[in-house]
Amino acid sequence: MATIVSKITVRKVAVLPAINYWTTEEALEPISKEYQILVKSAQYLARHEIIGTKLAFRCNSRVAFKAYRLCVGLMRASSKAVLLCLLLVFTTVNYSDHNTVDTLNQNFIAKSTSDVGIIFNDGPDSGDSLTGAVPLTFSFTGTGTVTSLIIEISDGTVLNNIATITSSPWVTFFDTTAFSNGTYTIRATAYDSTVSENVIQESPSFNIDNQIPIITEFNVLNSEYGTGLTPADRAWFSIAPTDTLQFTWNAADDDLKEATLTNVPGPGTPAIDGGNNPNYGWDWTSGDFDEGTWNPRLSVYDYSGYSVTETLFIGIDRTGPTIGTISTGSSSGWFSSPTITLSGLINSVDDGQGSGLALTEVSLDSTTWNPATGDTYELTLTDGLHTISIRATDNVGNIGNMVDVTVQIDTEAPISSGWVVDEITTSLVGAASVEYVAIDANSGIDSSNSFIEYGFDSNGFGQTPDLSGSWQSTMGSGLDSIVAQSSWATKARQYLMLRATVNDVAGNSFQTEPVFFQILPSLDFQWNITETNIDKLVVKPGEESGNITVTGLLEVNENYGGSVTIRLESAPADRTAGVSWNVIESKTLEPGSLTDMEELLIWEYVVPNQGQYDLRLIIDPDNVIDEYNENNNANYMVVTGASVSGIINAPSFMPSIGVILMCGLAISLFLRIQEIEKK
Repeated sequence: MATIVSKITVRKVAVLPAINYWTTEEALEPISKEYQILVKSAQYLARHEIIGTKLAFRCNSRVAFKAYRLCVGLMRASSKAVLLCLLLVFTTVNYSDHNTVDTLNQNFIAKSTSDVGIIFNDGPDSGDSLTGAVPLTFSFTGTGTVTSLIIEISDGTVLNNIATITSSPWVTFFDTTAFSNGTYTIRATAYDSTVSENVIQESPSFNIDNQIPIITEFNVLNSEYGTGLTPADRAWFSIAPTDTLQFTWNAADDDLKEATLTNVPGPGTPAIDGGNNPNYGWDWTSGDFDEGTWNPRLSVYDYSGYSVTETLFIGIDRTGPTIGTISTGSSSGWFSSPTITLSGLINSVDDGQGSGLALTEVSLDSTTWNPATGDTYELTLTDGLHTISIRATDNVGNIGNMVDVTVQIDTEAPISSGWVVDEITTSLVGAASVEYVAIDANSGIDSSNSFIEYGFDSNGFGQTPDLSGSWQSTMGSGLDSIVAQSSWATKARQYLMLRATVNDVAGNSFQTEPVFFQILPSLDFQWNITETNIDKLVVKPGEESGNITVTGLLEVNENYGGSVTIRLESAPADRTAGVSWNVIESKTLEPGSLTDMEELLIWEYVVPNQGQYDLRLIIDPDNVIDEYNENNNANYMVVTGASVSGIINAPSFMPSIGVILMCGLAISLFLRIQEIEKK
């Protein structure tokens, strides 16, 4: 029995037809009843997909016979036992992945009733070496009618379809390049519709031995930058429109045919390089090379129909880079430090679609150029104006347009000139102007960043305003500003505290020490000097002859509705420090007396003794009234008391009218005599 069925390869798409055949009367006739049962049971299991998608098994006759005997015994008990028995047999199965049904198909073919024979007209013959596209032509013998022909290729393990032909001519082309090099056979399966059977014919073994061309060289010569191997590493040229590009190539192949070069700077395309003596290169010129990038492609062909390609990446660049915005770090162009840093020397440079930036250079005189190794470049300069020139060079040597950057250095702080502040009194209504004067001869005062701060202080001393508690910004901007208050009347005797922060355009700055301006009362009393006097300067002391009249005109600078005390005092002119003033008389003006802003006052004083006496008129002697200026409240006069023999007791010391007339006549006569003598 082992010689009848030595190997069965079962696949879901093939096992049922095979088993169907083996269950026919004709097929089962020469087989023992034990194996007939085994085969029919396998058919049952296959149809119910118990075997699986792929199941290959080898049956040992002794094992199968024992399994059969066990199954026969069990069959009498239950049909299900038969199935279990068969599962026992299949546990001896060895899995295989073959696509052939070797002995089974041979027996099937041997039993076919078709007389159709398949002839391979063009081979392949045993040991043939096939390359490229191979024609396969078939013809048939016999009387059967062939309605389809399936052509497959096998490497001994896997079958692959080549073509299915359904009518004459029975011809197809077999592309060997679709398969790896190796040993194969071709199977042709013809369907004979006369008997509804397949007829199979296999070719002898042959070899697929294709050789694809191998490009061993593809170069463009004399590039100025880059290799051309990748788009990021193009081979760059700065050649003129009429120059030449030189390409070289080579390839390895047993039947090399020709090569072409495409995607080159145009217009036009190089000729095909082939024939018996190829040039293995092109000296290409179109006469009008534009700037730009190209990807030249080499295509190599052989006579087997194989081809292979390789690409280079090139560019033509005749334009230098452009420089964008170079930053100096200063919006004004002024610097307070001698060291400046230029930035954007690389990141702001644009070479467009060109070869790319090679270097950026910096110069202070447009003659000596220094390369910048990074995006920034540091310079140390003196005070004054400087022009810095910058230029960029690309990787093929094109130099772009020069860009100038102007910078100005000012390392000196502004010079202080002082404060100009309005006089502030309690009568002020509105804002007080405050100004700090500073001078900067280089970059100038930066008014937008200079400012004045203020506060109110009680004693005019210290660094922080003690009444307002902190520094406050003035109402204006810059160093010419104002300080506004809703009422200055409450600020009497306080100090307006000011400080200034001064910046120049270059960024040099300083802050002033605090200054103090006292807010004074607006009210001020004073004596009218012209209208305040005594009627006699020298008098004879005593009650009867020593009387003088003291007149004083009191003035006030604003309408004053209150009362005020006025006092006349005297003291010897030759007094010592310990001698006090004597109060002669005090007068108190009633409220409303000074609504007209002045008051005339008169005193009588008697010179008591010989000698000089100081007289003093004092306004508000007890300092009850807070005034703008307390120093102008006193007015001083001097009167002298003389003895009878020392003075002529004459009012105002004036001569009589008779004496004056006599003197006039004497002078007139004297002048007349002089005129006569001259004649």
